[in-house]
Amino acid sequence: MKIERTFNVEPSIPKELKDLEIIGNNIWFSWHPDAINLFHRLDPDLWEKVSHNPVAMLGSLDQSIFDERKTDEGYLMQLERVKNDFDRYTGFKTSYNFNIDEPIDFSIAYFSAEFGLSDCLPIYSGGLGILSGDHLKSASDLRVPLTGVGLLYQQGYFRQYLNADGWQQETYPENDFSALPVKLLRDEKGDPLYNMVKILSRDVFFKIWKVEVGRISLYLLDTNTHRNSAADREITSQLYGGDSEMRIKQEILLGIGGTRALDMLDIHPSVYHMNEGHSAFAVLERINLAMKKFGLNFNEAKEMVIYSNVFTTHTPVPAGVDRFETELVVRYFQDYVQEIGISIEDLLSYGRINPSNKKEPFCMLAIAMKFSAFRNAVSKLHTQISKNMWAEIWPRFPREDTPIDGVTNGIHIPSWISTDMGSLYDRYLGRRWMEDPDNERVWDRINSIPDSEIWRTHERRRERLVGFARRRLLQQLKKRGASNSYIEKSVEALNPEALTIGFARRFATYKRGNLIFKDPERIARILQNHDRPVQIIFSGKAHPRDNEGKKIIKDIIHFLKEEPFRSHVVFIEDYDINVARYMVQGVDLWLNTPRRPEEACGTSGMKATANGAINMSILDGWWDEAYNFDNGWAIGKGEEYTDLELQDEVESRAIYTLLEEEVVPLFYRKGADNIPKDWVKLMKKSLISLCKYFNTHRMVEDYLLKYYYPAAKHYDVFLKNPEANKEIADWKDFIKGGWNSIRLQKMNTSQNGNSIEINNPYTVEARIDLGDIKPEDLQVDIYYGKLNHRAELITRDVCPMELQKKMEGSIYSYKGLVCPKKTGKFGYLIRILPKHPLLFDIYSLNLVHWF
Repeated sequence: MKIERTFNVEPSIPKELKDLEIIGNNIWFSWHPDAINLFHRLDPDLWEKVSHNPVAMLGSLDQSIFDERKTDEGYLMQLERVKNDFDRYTGFKTSYNFNIDEPIDFSIAYFSAEFGLSDCLPIYSGGLGILSGDHLKSASDLRVPLTGVGLLYQQGYFRQYLNADGWQQETYPENDFSALPVKLLRDEKGDPLYNMVKILSRDVFFKIWKVEVGRISLYLLDTNTHRNSAADREITSQLYGGDSEMRIKQEILLGIGGTRALDMLDIHPSVYHMNEGHSAFAVLERINLAMKKFGLNFNEAKEMVIYSNVFTTHTPVPAGVDRFETELVVRYFQDYVQEIGISIEDLLSYGRINPSNKKEPFCMLAIAMKFSAFRNAVSKLHTQISKNMWAEIWPRFPREDTPIDGVTNGIHIPSWISTDMGSLYDRYLGRRWMEDPDNERVWDRINSIPDSEIWRTHERRRERLVGFARRRLLQQLKKRGASNSYIEKSVEALNPEALTIGFARRFATYKRGNLIFKDPERIARILQNHDRPVQIIFSGKAHPRDNEGKKIIKDIIHFLKEEPFRSHVVFIEDYDINVARYMVQGVDLWLNTPRRPEEACGTSGMKATANGAINMSILDGWWDEAYNFDNGWAIGKGEEYTDLELQDEVESRAIYTLLEEEVVPLFYRKGADNIPKDWVKLMKKSLISLCKYFNTHRMVEDYLLKYYYPAAKHYDVFLKNPEANKEIADWKDFIKGGWNSIRLQKMNTSQNGNSIEINNPYTVEARIDLGDIKPEDLQVDIYYGKLNHRAELITRDVCPMELQKKMEGSIYSYKGLVCPKKTGKFGYLIRILPKHPLLFDIYSLNLVHWF
């Protein structure tokens, strides 16, 4: 029997301690150690039991503890100090100007299917969610005017446990929203605030919850309400749960519902940032709102929207992108397309790589790419991969010119740093390591930290990791029903003084979690060296439907059941933010073994780096651009293989050789003071070279300067002059209609022969018949570069051609000067592109002539 009339029972907190509620209801507490300590001091065991959740803790504490603390002067002084810090932080909301020459008033909406903000808010699955959470935290620190939009899942992502055979099992505990740091928005009558989306002609209602992330607000949508059918209440049940039909419902809710929620709340962002394709339907609802507000048609409203959308792709393989069969899209959007004034075939074409291929499924990435003037991948290598993967969206352009840019991911360093290491940084770097982590001068001061202090600090964290791992292992074995003798032997695993390797991430097959066991005998010799022992701590989940990933976990469990692995290898179940924090803060070496180039970026190694760990990784994702031969170790030299078995053989041997010849000797080469000076030197080089760049403060500033600010400026133009939308839409129709009438009549050069001396210009002249198009509507360039032996361009430069004069009819003459800076064989083409003062994205029309 369902009961719909409900009420909340709240804790009776003394007035002296009321500030705990204010602090605990803002995720700010999670990256401020003094705030965390306030709750930990109340009841350390309960703090762990409630997954570091202040709201749940305050609701579970015995009243006697409140009574005790309200007269504890030391505790009250700490509470007052933390509350003052909180008030100063949240009260200072003036937007940072980022040295922008022409500041404008604008805001950003940031859409993501998951947000990993804290272990007490389990609405994330892995790297994408953690990045989204860190993005919001840095935006808050930097005072960027950003609002988050996502879904509030009743069950969130699954919890993991392993059976006796090592096979992953999943449970889906329910989230109790009343015990989470989320607030239900209500109307003036005190009733829940509702909005709705239509799904298969049904009105599906959703509530809106608010999460405070420092100065940033995150709004989460929830369909679990009595106003919906039982099926529709399940839409926000699980993160990435269900089939394609459930996924399209969630993405309609996130994109269309999220946009409506912002409008209802009177939040009108200039810029929409879609983090992956899950929210791509937001582009349609933005157009819908613009049509209604400004009296525009679809094409006119599209111009207003497209130049203020930012899209970030995180997938390095086509299989990782959401695709929906045509029939499914038709069923779910046949009514909606009528509302926005396009045909269902128009919508389907927007979601196809090749619009004319009617057999191609609807691709969320394709519509997001086509409706965003700003598109980026998440590392330098991933940018090149993405250009190759999605070049067919712009088939008239060379793959190298595919309009996808790159912003390399980072981490929110204060969220991942250990309290011990943070205190050390405070003493020697000053507070700027936390407030201004992308400042190079801050990290250069790492060398001022005495070797003994940084090493002892790191050793304390390793000891705490080993203690944590042993406690978790004991719990795991008891749950599996292991024998007492097996438990006694296993809980003695790990040595707090041994070289500790960490491997923790999603257990997808391409990440090769079991690669280090390719040669069991060789790795066994490395691990059980009596004088120089090595140990490995694993953690991570496989997707519930990824049986191959589950098999990798099972293989590891089978290894560590036997000697010599049992005392040297541990697998920590149910990987989450808390486990990740212990691991990145305590390991000595962070291991990463993806198949290049299938790691888009990866950020776990960045978290380990900030805590003094050293990376050993395949040259993939972020490590491909971070590794400088002097700040860690590279497995291989960036090779890519077609024979995967050969790849595993070669790269596993490379791991063993690095461990035997470099890593282990360096770690155990200690002086009279028992400190490994050379290892500490490498730690410092890693910290200095990596932390200043691979952080989300730098990342958010990149987004702001490269995308948010330019997008906001273009939106401002259209907002102040709605006629501009009609102007550019009509112009595009005109250009499309006359484009094929452009013809090259004649091209020649003024040189005698076909050679020039370096630094001398090479002159190109052309007569072009423009048909119905005017010269001011075109950009004519010489597209040139050095050639290889196959007559292919290996470098690319562009030199504009100047209009000389009008010839007869619609024929015009153009002239350009090419001045190569190197010797060799060069080649060139004439490239013609559409041009208009309001056309920011020259690729959006997918029109180009090559002559």
